[in-house]
Amino acid sequence: MKQLGLLIRLIIGIIAGTIIGLSGGWLGIADSTGFIAVIRAFATFTSLFSTFLSFMIPLIIVAFVTVGMAELGKKANRLFLLTLGLAYGTTVLSGFITFFIGRVTLPSLIQPITGDVLESNAFDPFFTIEVEPIFGVMTALVLSFVLGIGMANLRGRAMLDVFRDLQTIVSGVLARIIIPLIPVHIAGLFSGIAAEGRLFATIKMFASLFAIILILQVLYIFSQFALASIVCRKNHIKSMKNIIPAYFTALGTQSSASTIPIALNCAYNNNVNRDVADFVIPLCATINLNGDTICLTLGSMGIMLASGIEPTFALFAPFIMMLGITMVAAPGVPGGGVMSALGLITSMLGFTEPMQQLIIALHFSQDSFGTATNVTGDQALALIVDKFDHSTSDKDR
Repeated sequence: MKQLGLLIRLIIGIIAGTIIGLSGGWLGIADSTGFIAVIRAFATFTSLFSTFLSFMIPLIIVAFVTVGMAELGKKANRLFLLTLGLAYGTTVLSGFITFFIGRVTLPSLIQPITGDVLESNAFDPFFTIEVEPIFGVMTALVLSFVLGIGMANLRGRAMLDVFRDLQTIVSGVLARIIIPLIPVHIAGLFSGIAAEGRLFATIKMFASLFAIILILQVLYIFSQFALASIVCRKNHIKSMKNIIPAYFTALGTQSSASTIPIALNCAYNNNVNRDVADFVIPLCATINLNGDTICLTLGSMGIMLASGIEPTFALFAPFIMMLGITMVAAPGVPGGGVMSALGLITSMLGFTEPMQQLIIALHFSQDSFGTATNVTGDQALALIVDKFDHSTSDKDR
């Protein structure tokens, strides 16, 4: 299974969980002790996994945001500040545009989902374990900002090295425990959904959200290159043909970091100054996650509507602003965006555990396309920064 891509393993998990959940009705054993025990076993696993994930979220934030802020602060120069501002600005803007498009399109596509076969409490876990996080999400964010900015201004490196070690540990937990178990977690989720009679409504919601997210991500790519054309006063829509290798590499690897060598060649082919490309492309691989922002914003809205909750602007405006900050330091691993944002989704949008499981499943199912969107957006930002660098250099002369 490890040799298969994460997306393939996720699809296998969804199919396996669906078959298990539906088998009770197919075989006429939906209310039998044995079938209920199997679904409850899956529910027990998903409960324990969710508890562990909730415990890890503040540590993920502290490990990545602290080191990210410390390292970014040490690179403070005009190109860095411009690149950071563009990454944050476009991330927040894409979030707000996605919200308004979602307000128009989603209410007619997504209806509240309710069980119509068996009561969900029939499939409660056999047992639960309470493991409280070390601190809350907002505490973790504020602590990360204070420590990160403080370490950026320290001469010594001892404290930064400690947090880098913490980042390595947390990355290992993500890569070796959380990410490999996500397909099993999703299988358990869909087995319960299918057994409770909510499968077809859930699949309809997923299909609607998935399609709209992909359309918005493609439109985002075009809009970024349109913006680059306006700023550079040159038709960069034609330059999009040179980014195709980076897009498909990101689609396959599901990692912005792994795509950096290909992305650099694409930037060179678009005549971006090599020094600018060598700075912007690796930096944006970790701070420019617009594809994730589109998915998380629209996905959260859809899941809230399916849960009978109205996604208001007053609720989402601060969430999108904070999401832009969180995305700047999201871990560069498959699913890193949703793992970093899950705390905000829970604390600011009030997601329950089942809702958290749905946003994780949705994000992982389209993560390849989100990563490809991030990587191609980096190319447009590189063109803009390159134009700014040329203009500034000319004035300096």
